Amino acid sequence: MATENPTHGFCRDCLTQFADNAKRCPSCGSPRIVKHPELHNLAIAHIDCDAFYAAVEKRDNPAIRDKPVIVGGQIRGVVSTACYIARIHGVKSAMPMFKALKLCPEAVVVKPDMAKYAAAGKIVRDIMFQFTPLVQPVSIDEAFLDLSGTEKLHGTCPAISLAKLVKRIENEVGITASVGLSQNRFLAKLASDFEKPRGFSVIGKADTLSILAEKPVGAIWGVGKATQAQLAKGGITMINQLQSMEKSDLMRKFGNMGSRLYHLSRGEDIREVSTERETKSISAETTFDEDISDYKLLEPILWNLAQKVSRRAKASHMAGYTVTLKLKNRDFQSLTRAASYEDATNLAHRIFEAANPLLKKETGKKSFRLLGVGISHLVEREISEEEKSLDANDVARTKAELAMDKIRNKFGNTAVERGLAFKARND
Repeated sequence: MATENPTHGFCRDCLTQFADNAKRCPSCGSPRIVKHPELHNLAIAHIDCDAFYAAVEKRDNPAIRDKPVIVGGQIRGVVSTACYIARIHGVKSAMPMFKALKLCPEAVVVKPDMAKYAAAGKIVRDIMFQFTPLVQPVSIDEAFLDLSGTEKLHGTCPAISLAKLVKRIENEVGITASVGLSQNRFLAKLASDFEKPRGFSVIGKADTLSILAEKPVGAIWGVGKATQAQLAKGGITMINQLQSMEKSDLMRKFGNMGSRLYHLSRGEDIREVSTERETKSISAETTFDEDISDYKLLEPILWNLAQKVSRRAKASHMAGYTVTLKLKNRDFQSLTRAASYEDATNLAHRIFEAANPLLKKETGKKSFRLLGVGISHLVEREISEEEKSLDANDVARTKAELAMDKIRNKFGNTAVERGLAFKARND
């Protein structure tokens, strides 16, 4: 079996390894080189396809390959993905489409084709599994990989195996991907965002603290806008400030989140790459004994379902960007309607507030035998983390809901209820 010399760099194009300080590959002259003293000692990676939906559309339509492309709904919809040309103009995912088109009026808007994206994503995932059995999908276009112990199998170190992997993605799927390589999931994910698109970045043990020190607190996994605002009130905006604080002080000020801030600010993450099947959505539904057409009767039922989804999401430390309403009529025909938030949520009142207008719009004309609600496009999120509060009332509702969660956790789910839930149980 082939082995390698203790080199600290390689070319991502021809895979030539070298030990000098060259700025280009000494073999093919390519500037796409990777150099790091710990290159052969790291095995945890995060691979993220670049602007995935838009990249697939450009692959299939050469006429738009050099144009700004936005994948998403029409004027009243939101942006699912924007290519890097569109991002230069300020277009971002989850942005309202009308705003995106004001920023980039020349953009080509393409309606999402989820079946096509799923097919491309499956090929990407199959390629990943050929390099290691330890693949943890995060979404359709990204995953964590643990390549520990694969050196003998592939005859090379994990870093070069990853370079081979993304070359295969380019050749076989026709899209590009970026790689982050480090000692744990948090740092690998952070590194994969450094040089997009077609990036390959490394964070070693020796440079972890210095790299993190220069980042804002928002770079820490799970630190959303609400937590950033809370930290900013104490004058904390950069990770180096957290690195200088004691764990006890952080926990006293921020509770369990303080412990996370202490460890992640130092690059400490004990989460392993897990091969357990990913959760794509969290939902709840109910079937009625008799069909219902009255919105006033359905509204409290929807609230109860939103609470169930919220409890399940919080218990799994997950939140979703998309809220989906499901209805089934007397002929067993299903109808689904969806709405998206700019920031992921697991709060019952926000799930309800997204689904309720969708329900109100569909009722009055037909009767329904089933009602359901769910969240999807999931991300890991702690119970106390809410990315964005839209106004003072939303802040108040969030605080109230989290306070009720604590009571329910101690005394049971029916210990405290909102009026709608009480109404639903007694009708």
